[in-house]
Amino acid sequence: MLEQVILFTIIMGFLICVLLSPIFIPFLRRLKFGQSIREEGPKSHQKKSGTPTMGGIVILLSIVITALVMTGKFAEPTVTTYLLLFVTLGYGLLGFLDDFIKVVMKRNLGLTSKQKLACQVIIAIIFYIIFKKYNFSTVVEIPGFDISFDLGWFYVVFIVIWLVGFSNAVNLTDGLDGLVSGTAAIAFGAFAVLAWNQSQYEVAIFSVAIVGALLGFLVFNAHPAKVFMGDTGSLALGGAIATIAILLKLEILLIVVGGVFVIETLSVILQVISFKTTGKRIFKMSPLHHHYELVGWSEWRVVVTFWTVGLLFAILAIYIEVWI
Repeated sequence: MLEQVILFTIIMGFLICVLLSPIFIPFLRRLKFGQSIREEGPKSHQKKSGTPTMGGIVILLSIVITALVMTGKFAEPTVTTYLLLFVTLGYGLLGFLDDFIKVVMKRNLGLTSKQKLACQVIIAIIFYIIFKKYNFSTVVEIPGFDISFDLGWFYVVFIVIWLVGFSNAVNLTDGLDGLVSGTAAIAFGAFAVLAWNQSQYEVAIFSVAIVGALLGFLVFNAHPAKVFMGDTGSLALGGAIATIAILLKLEILLIVVGGVFVIETLSVILQVISFKTTGKRIFKMSPLHHHYELVGWSEWRVVVTFWTVGLLFAILAIYIEVWI
């Protein structure tokens, strides 16, 4: 029964995105919701200007419908599902506002960094309040070792760092056609396996709902992309994956599962530190995927390579948690 629910969840998530996207993409074009390309980015990206963005709306619709319907087929949704939906939709709404300001109000940078950070922190704190009210554990475990410690009240700080950090990490990675769609699908697939291993079936269903939605979106987002997910999608996905890790008590393992997102973020941090302290850049451009573009790799080669690395990280994480 559960195996069928998981299979139908992926199929449903996939089909909703595949069926809605051809309707939604022309609608975005008519509204002139086209992506503005940063002038300082790779010159080859200028031809992507005007490609419809905010496709994350379709992803979110697919996730919400699929997760609620399929969870209901298995059992009544509990606070676990609603926490996942709250964070995913909360960060999705924040991303929507950011995208709206960029494409409609023609402010290419969207919300200011302070505005975005404040909203991300507020969502994380609300999540913690609900999390604490329902007596979820504040214990953090070190994967691969029999070590754990209770963070107590400090866990709220940890949650803020994790939700804000990974929502921004996925957002930074969203710079090439299909890059985040593929790497995130792999990462959520890994968490589905880990949730199943813990018998946390609501989390498993939610995770595969996202996998199905991303695979469906990838049909239109793979190179050459017909639509971008925008911050609407990337911030929501980052918040969702951090929330899943928290609910599974695999917070530290998220660093491995989301290894590509971590590396992309580190490349930006190192680039900024290096330039500010020495005046020199470590990479031709950050995030890291742009560096490989500028050394001559095709966009498709960069994306497939990052997908492969993401898959290796996912396999490693499952091995650490299940077999070590």
